Amino acid sequence: TTHREKASSSSTVVCAETPRLHARHFVTRHKKRIMTSARTTYSPRLHSKDNPPGAPTVLLRTTLGPLELELYYLHAPKTCQNFFELSKKGYYDGLTFHRVIKEFMAQGGDPSGTGRGGSSIWGGKFEDEITRDLKHVGAGILSMANSGKDTNGSQFFITLAPTPWLDGKHTIFGRVSKHIQTLQKIGLVKVGKNDKPIEEVKILSVEVDDLGIKWY
Repeated sequence: TTHREKASSSSTVVCAETPRLHARHFVTRHKKRIMTSARTTYSPRLHSKDNPPGAPTVLLRTTLGPLELELYYLHAPKTCQNFFELSKKGYYDGLTFHRVIKEFMAQGGDPSGTGRGGSSIWGGKFEDEITRDLKHVGAGILSMANSGKDTNGSQFFITLAPTPWLDGKHTIFGRVSKHIQTLQKIGLVKVGKNDKPIEEVKILSVEVDDLGIKWY
């Protein structure tokens, strides 16, 4: 069995209780694409007076610098609502990126810092919003961590490289739109047991901007 096949066989690669599945061996073949941020183009037919061109943003101010995230609210409206509202009420303030795997992903959004905690704005888990239009094609993809189908809460991850084996298994709901250098710094931190950074990478505060867009 190849590393590619091992990675592709798991539906919970980015999950609270599942260890890494040799992802770094797969992505080293794609180093030229490691720091290319993903983009999407919204269809004009989806826009209206309540959904003008553009997208809401969430700015994470971390101990390693700012990180701006653009939300794909037309593709994953409920997931974006959850992330935006949690961010707005300060849920992520003071939390850490508790799991970082070089050339794979950085995961955060868990108040317990263990990878087993967190909840949505509705108090429990909610369903996936997966579309063929969005794929984990490079670094900077914002996606939901889960422990299986329809188990989204508050935890999220940002890719550090192409991770195509996650397509169809995790809800993509945004991308890094500014300050990709901060993501590079996060991806290079030294980690210890369970891929936890030796020195905390903390989200100090979060700022949101809906640009006047109403989607929920």
